[in-house]
Amino acid sequence: MIADSFNLSLSYSTDQVLTRYSDNANDLNLVIDLMFLQCNSSELNTHLIHPEWYLTSDHAPLMIIIPIVEEHTITHKRTIAKNSNEEVEFINEVIASFAKVDVLNVVNISELEKAVSNFANIVDCSWMKYLKLVNITKHSKSW
Repeated sequence: MIADSFNLSLSYSTDQVLTRYSDNANDLNLVIDLMFLQCNSSELNTHLIHPEWYLTSDHAPLMIIIPIVEEHTITHKRTIAKNSNEEVEFINEVIASFAKVDVLNVVNISELEKAVSNFANIVDCSWMKYLKLVNITKHSKSW
C-alpha cells in the first residue's frame, strides 16, 4: 500500500459520525472521508470530525490537533567584524601558522588529509580566539 511506504496509517476518528452529506434525497449520507497519519505516533494518532461545520459544503471538516512545542531560537551569531583589529589579528595568526605547517612530506592521500586537517584546525582555533558574539535582531542582515 502507498500509505505504508510513507509510514502512514489510516486514522480513526474519536467520534464516528457522517462526513458526507448528500443534497440529493435519493443518496445516502456516508462516512467516506479518510485521513492518514504517521504510524505509531502518540500525538498524531486520531482526528476529529465536525459535522456542525459543513455549512454549504457536502463534507464535514476533518481536524487534527498538532502539538507545537516551544523552541529555543539562537539570538546571536559568532563573527569577526570586517576591518576590525580582531580580523587583522585573525588573518595574521592564520598566515603565520600556515607557514609552520610541514607540507614537504605530502606524497600521498593520507599525508594530504593530515595537512588539510591541520589547516582546518588552525583556522578553527584562531577563529574561536578572535570571534565575538553578535546579537541577531529583526534588523540584522541575513548575510
